[in-house]
Amino acid sequence: MARYCCRWRNLLLCVCTPFCCLLLFFTYAAVNISISLNGVSSRPERAENVILPVIPTTFWEHHSSAFWNQLQRAVDYHFNPILYSESRNRSAIVHLGDSLLNKSFFEVTNMGHMKKKLEELPPAMQKYVSHMQRRSYPVLIQPDGACGAKARREDQTPFILFAIKSSELNIKNRQAIRQTWGQVGWVQGQKNSSNKEEVGGYVRRVFLLGKEDSHFLGANMSHLLNAENRRYGDILQWDFEDTFFNLTLKDVLFWSWFSRNCGRTLFVFKGDDDVFVNTPKLISYLHEELKKPHAHATMKEFMIGDVIGDAMPIRAKYSKYFVPDSFYKGIYPSYAGGGGVVYSGHLARRLHHISKTVHLYPIDDVFVGMCMLRLNALPIHHPSFLTFDFPSTIKEDPCADHTVLLVHKRGPEQLVEMWAELKRTWTQCRDVPLWAPVIKKP
Repeated sequence: MARYCCRWRNLLLCVCTPFCCLLLFFTYAAVNISISLNGVSSRPERAENVILPVIPTTFWEHHSSAFWNQLQRAVDYHFNPILYSESRNRSAIVHLGDSLLNKSFFEVTNMGHMKKKLEELPPAMQKYVSHMQRRSYPVLIQPDGACGAKARREDQTPFILFAIKSSELNIKNRQAIRQTWGQVGWVQGQKNSSNKEEVGGYVRRVFLLGKEDSHFLGANMSHLLNAENRRYGDILQWDFEDTFFNLTLKDVLFWSWFSRNCGRTLFVFKGDDDVFVNTPKLISYLHEELKKPHAHATMKEFMIGDVIGDAMPIRAKYSKYFVPDSFYKGIYPSYAGGGGVVYSGHLARRLHHISKTVHLYPIDDVFVGMCMLRLNALPIHHPSFLTFDFPSTIKEDPCADHTVLLVHKRGPEQLVEMWAELKRTWTQCRDVPLWAPVIKKP
């Protein structure tokens, strides 16, 4: 009897073991596919210099028929953990991202029902869609230095590069920045009376431009821009139309240029040409960040600014931020807006590579947020990046300019006045801390 029981047990083991293995395999496959379809991944990057695409947390509606959603879904499906090979090197991943973006774009735009949707988009959005898959544009003008305008006797690693989005006609804005907070060379940090250590760093500068419609302007600005660049060496211009929706191109093209030319630069300030930056205070703040424990690891994803979270697309047709629901459905990821953001040079290079796995989006700040989430990183909110002017509680304070890192919406004359006031009150306001809102306890 015992012999027969043993035979039956062996028979059951022979029959059931393969079945159980197959069941476990399909269960594992189903779980991973489910994770992919829901856009959730916590898989870390495998090496510091190899950028592995990860599937971002779902902030957009995965099953929506909106145009951008369908484009990105095709890309994200490909990076399913089961289909994705960990052995692919970085160059293969970058090439793969480029080919997938183009493939999904042409597949989706050629769908019959999608053609009708695209025809119903506003004219500006239709124009954007017609070239949104393109990311390669000739450089018309570039700085005379390897990484923007620099000081003649610069002998140390560049501390920060000011990358400022401008346009051909904004000559006064650029000139005001050159004379004030955007001066190149060694800049002394602002220290307080209790700290005797002097900190500072070399600043470089570059203005990011597209090309205006010469028929609309009635003149070709290339001659003037070339003369401006010969004098200051800080113009980087590409041959694409400089429109609001194309501001995203300035990010991706700048990251590419930065990765080739600015290998040693520690930080990047990317902002508009109508902001005021407290450069000495910013340099001091960044030095303090570098002193923190584990700063080397932190710098891989370091980005600070005025962070906006859980924002919804603007559906008001009169707004320049208007995005119809037929183009995009979902919420936005957290992103740093307000005209200026600071991030590490290390992160700039990571953004360059990961952006090749995300379809372009017509709102530049949102697109950067999408790329950050793809890196499993989040920007850090800092209250001294002021999007909407000074708070009323400090507006009349004579040391108000010393309490902020950035203020948005300032004209050329205001920049000159604020910089002069900053210098005039340098000594009396040196101990003033950066502004932080007082949160009242309930």
